[in-house]
Amino acid sequence: MNAGILGIGRYLPEKILTNFDLEKMVDTSDEWIRTRTGIEERRIAADDINSSDMAYEAALHAIQDSGVSAEEIDLILVATVTPDYPFPSVSCMIQEKLGAKKAAAMDLSAACAGYMYAMVTAAQFIQTGAYKHVLIVGVEKLSKITNWEDRNTAVLFGDGAGAAVIGPVSDGRGILSFELGADGTGAKHLYQDEHLIMNGREVYKFAVRQMGESSVNVLEKAGLTKEDVDLLIPHQANIRIMEAARERLNLPIEKMTKTVHKYGNTSSSSIPIAMVEEFEAGRIKDDDIIVMVGFGGGLTWGAIALRWGR
Repeated sequence: MNAGILGIGRYLPEKILTNFDLEKMVDTSDEWIRTRTGIEERRIAADDINSSDMAYEAALHAIQDSGVSAEEIDLILVATVTPDYPFPSVSCMIQEKLGAKKAAAMDLSAACAGYMYAMVTAAQFIQTGAYKHVLIVGVEKLSKITNWEDRNTAVLFGDGAGAAVIGPVSDGRGILSFELGADGTGAKHLYQDEHLIMNGREVYKFAVRQMGESSVNVLEKAGLTKEDVDLLIPHQANIRIMEAARERLNLPIEKMTKTVHKYGNTSSSSIPIAMVEEFEAGRIKDDDIIVMVGFGGGLTWGAIALRWGR
């Protein structure tokens, strides 16, 4: 049984924090941020908006888009490193708000690769026939763990949520192949103490290598070539890292999704947020081959090759 996307949704906070705003907060400049990261602005959630609030809004849109009712959801998976509390899980909190009374619920933690991990996990339940509909959400309120006095990290991150309902799709569509991976020896390069701490140089080197390799690997596993790719949706962390993945696949620039300039790095929510944007813009059509690839703290990574459509 093929597992694919039945519906998608997203949520972005209203408040926009621009590079010019950051110039007043830390020793940085709009030019420095843009040339090194590609980021121009990011969304910041209000103090009274938590990860569960954003996750609920994105999930609601995904359920509505899927045509599946909340009561038909069998499992809720939320990828996040910024839950409201250590427990209860964000997934349990939104289960109640959605009225998904039949759904089991759990959170998973793979940082910026979390959405890839959630999608692949959901697919296993669908493909075995254990469940029919799985709701997945990537959500982060990174603003609450960002050190706003650290010029190296304060400029990078934003808040948001993206969601999808995963379920059975027709033959030849849905997830064609995937790769998940981890390298715990790199944990020291990206972690949270009180705030988010990152060794930018080491993470950059890892990401440039792994994003390209994983993208190539999932195409090979699916029996596809670089020429088959209609759209690359990379984790929106840094435009230079994204460009390296695009060049590894030898894709024209118009075949790579770019939202990092508007939203910054929203960790596990960046790929689903970008997917909704592309779909609403009419850039995703039935039977398009899409490659999604992300990396994050852990260090973790994941990639998926998918043929769009139900």
